[in-house]
Amino acid sequence: MTKYTFNQKIFDSIIILLLILSTGGLLFVYNRNFVSITFFILLAVGIFFSRYKYSKALVRSFLLSVFLVVFLGLFNYYFAIVEQTENKYLFHFLTLLISSFTVLHFLNNRTKEILLDRLYIVLKLVSFHAAINFIIYFFIQNNLTVITSTYHECETFANLFFYTPSKAGGIGNIFGIEFCRNQGLFWEPGILQIYLNILFFLEAFIFKKSRWLLFFISIIILTTYSTTGIALLLLQFFFYIKDLFKKNKLLAPIFLLVIIPVYFIFNVNLDAKIKGERESSFQKRMFDFTQPLFIAIEHPITGVGLDLFQFQNFRKEFYFSSPIVLGINSFLGIEGKIDVTDKGSSNSVMFLLAGTGFPTFIILMYMLFNQQIIQKKRWLWVLIIMISVMSEPLLLRPFFFMFIVSGLIGFFYKITSHRDYLL
Repeated sequence: MTKYTFNQKIFDSIIILLLILSTGGLLFVYNRNFVSITFFILLAVGIFFSRYKYSKALVRSFLLSVFLVVFLGLFNYYFAIVEQTENKYLFHFLTLLISSFTVLHFLNNRTKEILLDRLYIVLKLVSFHAAINFIIYFFIQNNLTVITSTYHECETFANLFFYTPSKAGGIGNIFGIEFCRNQGLFWEPGILQIYLNILFFLEAFIFKKSRWLLFFISIIILTTYSTTGIALLLLQFFFYIKDLFKKNKLLAPIFLLVIIPVYFIFNVNLDAKIKGERESSFQKRMFDFTQPLFIAIEHPITGVGLDLFQFQNFRKEFYFSSPIVLGINSFLGIEGKIDVTDKGSSNSVMFLLAGTGFPTFIILMYMLFNQQIIQKKRWLWVLIIMISVMSEPLLLRPFFFMFIVSGLIGFFYKITSHRDYLL
């Protein structure tokens, strides 16, 4: 590969930043159509004017991947039991193109290592912004202005720092200190924690440049006060310390001491979420896991479609009762308090299952597990991704769909490159 120029680094960094913001960022919440189309045009122009020659096997793999997803989408659109809206599927198609062109660009014009390096750099910038976002709130909380859209409302300072203190669960409390939960550039804290945990993974298991950065990321994750985020942090700490103990038995106890307050905060947070003031959030997530499963069992081949509004209308009329669910609730010592809802699903994995049925779901999940972007600690990476997209409606957004596309392209590349070899 030729020299990686400064202009290329800037272009790739912008692509990665937009990819991240298109998956939970407020920029896309308030300007979704315009920014999404602008992002796609930027990406397409960058690829079209690339001076690199495209591999025939890679292009064929790219086209086959797009064709397969489009075929599955059309099948779902025409045969889902609920009539679907065309605009929703066009938006899914745009997501497919953005994800696919991103993978094609980095696999052909760059390398996977460059993709990870740019992701690492951009996520560090996101984490630094989040740190400032958290600290500055204490000084500007009386000077915020409200910004609204059809589906979201939050408060901002200079359109650079964002908060939702008035939202249920928007205020956290650690050791008696109240604070506005940190959401950074995203529509809620649960999304910020996902990207911070991804940065933690990259630093701990891929780049391994600074243990101080790991400590810094851990602190910022705590400011999100996200149960899932802290759980993922503890999970990664466990495997990091396990690997560290093999190399340096003196450092491992130090990191164990760091885990103790993190675990204490997690325990308090979890207790409040299951039985305390944030119980409604936990109940909604439990319901978002169970109800779509029963919808898929009732409509296993085509599902009910990927139109979110139609899914919301369908689920508010869908009642279910299962002795298995009741048994699980009894075992955990909790009581299911939601029988029906007209809101979308926070669990994008189960939404995909209910929306597409089992055949399409299995194909796409297999490709996600077979993603080709991160190979080190692959099983841990996939676990982090799965937990993340089961806690937020992000799987069908460009950043996470990119991993499904990479699995598809990798699958078809093995077939097409072997065919070229035989010919």
